[in-house]
This record gives sequence, C-alpha cells and structure tokens, in this order.
Amino acid sequence: MRRSFALLAVSALAFGGAIAGRAFPPPQVNDYVIAGDTLPRALADFGFFADSAGREAVSGVTSYSLNTPLFSDGADKLRYIYLPAGTEMSADGDGLLQFPVGAAIIKTFAFGEGDEQRFIETRVLLHRADGWTALPYRWDDAQSEAKLALAGARLPITTPAGEQISYRIPNKNECKTCHSKDGEVIPIGPKARNLSAEWLSAMVESGQLDAFPEGADMLPDWNRRGEKATTSLARAYLDVNCAHCHQPGGGASNSGLDLRWEQHDPHALGVRKPPVAAGRGAGGHTVSIAPGDPDSSILVYRMNSAEPGIAMPELGRSTIDHDGVEVVRRWIAEMSGTEITQ
Repeated sequence: MRRSFALLAVSALAFGGAIAGRAFPPPQVNDYVIAGDTLPRALADFGFFADSAGREAVSGVTSYSLNTPLFSDGADKLRYIYLPAGTEMSADGDGLLQFPVGAAIIKTFAFGEGDEQRFIETRVLLHRADGWTALPYRWDDAQSEAKLALAGARLPITTPAGEQISYRIPNKNECKTCHSKDGEVIPIGPKARNLSAEWLSAMVESGQLDAFPEGADMLPDWNRRGEKATTSLARAYLDVNCAHCHQPGGGASNSGLDLRWEQHDPHALGVRKPPVAAGRGAGGHTVSIAPGDPDSSILVYRMNSAEPGIAMPELGRSTIDHDGVEVVRRWIAEMSGTEITQ
C-alpha cells in the first residue's frame, strides 16, 4: 500500500495534480536537456508534452501554423515553439524570428484524421550556445513514445491522395541539407511574413516577442488559394518549398537560382536563365523559366517529377504536389515578359 501511494505521488508530480489536498506542480520543460550537449534518446526527455503520446503540450510550449506550409507528401504538421522563462524572440523584418538560446522548435508529422491519425516522426531544433542542433525522433507503432532516429528510417505510408510510398525520416546529417545557410544550421519555417498577424500580436502581448514585425503576414493562406493572386501564390510556394536551398549561402546556391520571396530580379528567379549544369534534371529544356511556356521550363519539369535525380526538392517528398505544380504552371503561363511582382 505504501509503495502504491509513492507511485501515485510520482505520477502526480509528473503530470500535475493533487493527492489528499496537496497540490503538485504541472509538468515543465527540461531546460537542461535542451541547452546541454547530449542527444536525448527519447522525445519525452525534453518534457514538451504532458502525455507520452505527444498530444498535449505543456504550459510554455506554444502551437503555431504557417500561412503557406511546406509540402511533405500531404502530411499534417503539428508545430510548436518553446522559449525559456524570462526570454523572448526578436523580430527581424519579415524574415525569420530570432530565438534566444535555450529555445526549441518542435514539428510532428502525422497522417490520417481524428482517431485514425498516426504520428510518424517529430523533428526538434534546439538552440544551444554553439548554434542550432537538429534531431529526428521516430514514433513507435503503439504511438506511445518517440525515440531518437540518428540514422533515419523508412516506413510504408498511404498518403491522403491514396498513394503508397516509402516515407523517409531523414537522418541527423540530412536535416542539415535543408536547415543550412553559410554552413550553419538554422530554422527555416517561422518567418514573420509566413505567420498570421493574430498569432504574432498574441506573442507580443504575452511578452514572448519583442515587437510586431514589419512585413508580417504577407504570404497568402494556402488553404484559401482560390481567392489569391497567382503570382503571390507561386512566389510564396517557391519561398517556402525551395528557397531554403536556392538562396545565397543555401545548399543549392551554386545553381544561381534565388527563389526567396524578397528576390525581384527575373534572372535570379530563373526567367530565361540557363541551368548551370544541363544534366538529366533539365529534361532537355534550356531555361529554368520560359515565360508563357511552363512545358519548356525546367522548374516545372523538376517539380512535376518524383524520380530521384530529377525531382525537386530532392528531400522531403516522394510524391508530386499537384496543387503546387498547378500554381507555378499557371504563374509561368501568365508571364508575358520578365517583369516579376507579388
């Protein structure tokens, strides 16, 4: 009986609660694990969630969403940030929010809906004193815990479109492929221009963001793309899905393409630009973007392929994002010259 009471007390301490009128503190994030130099073996070691199944974020872990999300074979993504007590993010124009040391960005990939939703992996970015560290965690079949997957993994998945794929959890080094600029690991998602004004205002009011960012909330809501201008949609899609590599200092900077939202030079965006290396990825086409002719554009050719060595992006998808291809095709088809706007 004494032992049972002790176990109950430990449970209450872990998840918050009370026993016989005694209040226990709610669960807290483990700041030492985030800021330390270890590679935690389980997602639960961080304390981001009150339940081992990763469904209920603890106090201090804030959910967020993106106006235009990155396509990952149709996966749903549950996104969170964590800031240590007494710290705040800082705004940097319409670009990435700047996170304090000890912060974390958490993203869970899931397929299915409602009770049938299945967590596949949770990727964690930890801001430590020596920079950002990226770690992938794989969920078990019982959906009860996620373990560190340094070597990555392959899992059979049925996408929302009904396609059977071998889903790829990246290994630790592959995380750097996308999350890298000038050789340093960085976040790529939470840019002010891709976050809602409502969410940003709430973060300012709660003391977690120093000021409302200039140029916030500029990227269109992808879920309402039927109401948005083609150019704005296409430019936002390329910024989110391609520009983390195709920008100065990015992993594909040697291509000469700069697909960031803030880039306005037509040649840098690929208009009438020949490829640096005209291999099989060019598909026999001679320019990245042929105004008025999407079928002669390398950009569309590579987006519309799932074949390794041709498909772009190289990582993060095994299927074609037909909605994204359609938007970019329409954008190029509507081009009459080299003028680029948003």
